[in-house]
Amino acid sequence: MAVRILAALLGGALVGSLLAWGFVRTRSPEVPALARAAVFPATPPAVPDAEIHSPFALLAQHAAPGVVNVHTSRTVARPTFPDLPFPPSFRGYFGAPEPEGPGVTVPSLGSGFVISSDGLVLTNNHVVAGVDRVRVVLSDGSESEAEIVGQDPKTDLALLRVARTEGLKPLPLGDSDEILPGDWVVAIGNPFGLDHTVTVGIVSAKNRDIGHGPFDDYIQTDAAMNPGNSGGPLLNMRGEVIGINAAINPEANTIGFAVPINVAKEILPELRERGRVTRGWLGVGVQPLTSEIAEALGLDSTHGALVSQVNPGSPAEAAGIRRGDVIVAFGHEEIGDLRALPRAVSTTKVGEEVELDLIRDGKRQTVAARMGEQQPEAEAPHRPAAAAGGVGRYGLEVRELLPEERARRGLREGVLVSGVEPGGTAERAGLRRGDLILEADRNPIAGIPDLASALGSAGDAGTLLLVQRGDATVFVMLERSRG
Repeated sequence: MAVRILAALLGGALVGSLLAWGFVRTRSPEVPALARAAVFPATPPAVPDAEIHSPFALLAQHAAPGVVNVHTSRTVARPTFPDLPFPPSFRGYFGAPEPEGPGVTVPSLGSGFVISSDGLVLTNNHVVAGVDRVRVVLSDGSESEAEIVGQDPKTDLALLRVARTEGLKPLPLGDSDEILPGDWVVAIGNPFGLDHTVTVGIVSAKNRDIGHGPFDDYIQTDAAMNPGNSGGPLLNMRGEVIGINAAINPEANTIGFAVPINVAKEILPELRERGRVTRGWLGVGVQPLTSEIAEALGLDSTHGALVSQVNPGSPAEAAGIRRGDVIVAFGHEEIGDLRALPRAVSTTKVGEEVELDLIRDGKRQTVAARMGEQQPEAEAPHRPAAAAGGVGRYGLEVRELLPEERARRGLREGVLVSGVEPGGTAERAGLRRGDLILEADRNPIAGIPDLASALGSAGDAGTLLLVQRGDATVFVMLERSRG
């Protein structure tokens, strides 16, 4: 009897504990409504029903019909196998399927948004570059085939037209110049195929250069982005598009970048009418004007873009622009740094004559150049400034060019960098094996004696070298060796 009583007590305690933790469900005796009301009294909402949704939710609900998913596909060659020492049936274990047919279809995902009621959709160029088919899924789940109307790889923008136009809801385009770091923004897109995903953040910075090209002017935001967000809209709190989501930092999904909508508005008419963008061409290579190079050139400011290369037959050559000139104004626009020049040139009409202010040998002068049309093969190289190296104690080995090398390269002067000592002054400066040193302190280098003499007489600021690397030339500053 005592054992049964103890078991009953233990069982009751166990059931009570399980009930407390939600592990056992039992039938409860009916509780009068009055008693239930006393235990769970009705309470009014903290805010009225009309105010329970955040402004972000209302904005996303309003904008969602204008956001689309972009599905693309392309055919790639199917991998083939070399002769392997095992049966074909085992080849799948070694990283590739059996070859079947001429190719395989590879799908991809992106985002976009409607900008006109006649079916125009804006997205990123990298979403549709090289694809065979584009299919757009609208917010209501319906699908429509789409054609590529225009592409501009330089700004990473593309314009599509969907076959179905009924029910389209274009998004209004805002003014990306008026936003400020700290402003709230909303991103909508198709990350990893999760359509109409909404993320919220702020504008982290403006005018970011992420190394994509000479027209980099990105909006940085901490609104989360992932693969598939590309081409989707970045919205301000009025629901206007102020950017096209384009890139992410792969190490942090809270560092995203969007093309400013004002960049898109400048080129949309040409994309729609011609399918591509016509840009002016000056024909120079430019690099940043660092304080060290400015001092070596006798300048008291780093304002402007340093000309490191003038293309033969270019408008710049015809205008008399020389290597070593510093362009400080283009037309009526001041050139504060090298990024400003390509943008100013590209927005100039082909055939238009423009006055440029430049500094040469410490004196300001004006030249006139008539813009040509930019072609892919004629694009001036846009490379960051490199640094240079020296001889002997600079940790640099150089050799004379052989006569046949000079003939092949079309050079009459210069010495070839044949080796760079790890950790030496030259390596720290950025010189590489294979570089050609053409000038030292604006004087041509015919051979090793000229270079040795220039470095031996270097001032405290160091030596300004002109280096050719591949098809580009850059000015670089070699720190004076104290060894």
